[in-house]
Amino acid sequence: MTSPTATHFAPRPGLGRTWERGALWLFRVATYFIVLCGAFVFGQIFWRGAPTVFTAHAPFVNVAFFTEAPESLHVFAYQGEKMELGDRAFNAFKAAHADAGAIKDDSYVYSAGGIFPCIVGTMLLVAGSMGIALFLGVSSAIYLNEYARDSAFVRFIRLAILNLAGVPSIVFGLFGFGMFVIFFGWNVSLLAGWFTLAFMVLPVVITASEESLKAVPKGFREGSLALGATKWQTIRKNVLPYALPGILTSSILGIARVAGETAPIMFTAAYVVRDKLPWEGLEKWTDFFFQGVMALPYHIYVVSSKIPQNEYTARVQYGTAFVFLLIVALIASTSIVLRSRLRNRYKW
Repeated sequence: MTSPTATHFAPRPGLGRTWERGALWLFRVATYFIVLCGAFVFGQIFWRGAPTVFTAHAPFVNVAFFTEAPESLHVFAYQGEKMELGDRAFNAFKAAHADAGAIKDDSYVYSAGGIFPCIVGTMLLVAGSMGIALFLGVSSAIYLNEYARDSAFVRFIRLAILNLAGVPSIVFGLFGFGMFVIFFGWNVSLLAGWFTLAFMVLPVVITASEESLKAVPKGFREGSLALGATKWQTIRKNVLPYALPGILTSSILGIARVAGETAPIMFTAAYVVRDKLPWEGLEKWTDFFFQGVMALPYHIYVVSSKIPQNEYTARVQYGTAFVFLLIVALIASTSIVLRSRLRNRYKW
């Protein structure tokens, strides 16, 4: 006799049910494992980078690390006391102490000062490349979705865009070096870096933007056209505003990739050390676009692999990585907030 609460639709134990539970637990464990790995990596960066970024006294932030340029660190003993000074402070110390000329010091490159030029360069590279990528990508998506007819050539273009998304960044770096640095004669500059990074993220922007345009109901277009609006007026007033949240999603993905790339900017835009900021020492305003910059990912690469490793370079590595993650998170968070506001404003 069956139980009063039993029904014909209740799940029954069996081999299939056992396999389903096993698969569920496998997916669950895999998900938690990935989360734990990510938490471990980011935790290491935060734990080892926080002492470089923050201090134990007011204002509780290492202001010099955010406002100064990288310097060599000089470590020496003076009157029985161990001292650690950057280039400028060390030269001033020797000038102020007559007996400091015989000091024997150990110097460590890029282990003192700060990363202000790297922060400026990274922000400029991200802003310029994403501006170009969004303009070209959204324009291409509008053409492919709204104007182009479904033909073999258009399908080939879409396939080529998807294939470009899987091209390694080093290939884009070599392309940018050959095209913009050598052929166009832009040399290592912001402009060359902007276009190289923009072309690298174009496949992501085009694909995500086109999918966002497809998600807008056809009734919006048909109603606008029925009221006498032109094709472009329909797209601008009745399609693009509702597709913007999805387009901003593509910009978030693009920002995360652009900000973290080293190979493309190493060939086209980044210097190991540059004394002046991009807006300093300009003879004319157009010179701003034709000069290289320092950048956080390239700086991390240099201090992690191109100089002798020691305890002093380690704190700069983790401190720079900590700031780099904060900047990327800040930019991405701004895009997410803007996307949420647009979603609340444009609903159907």
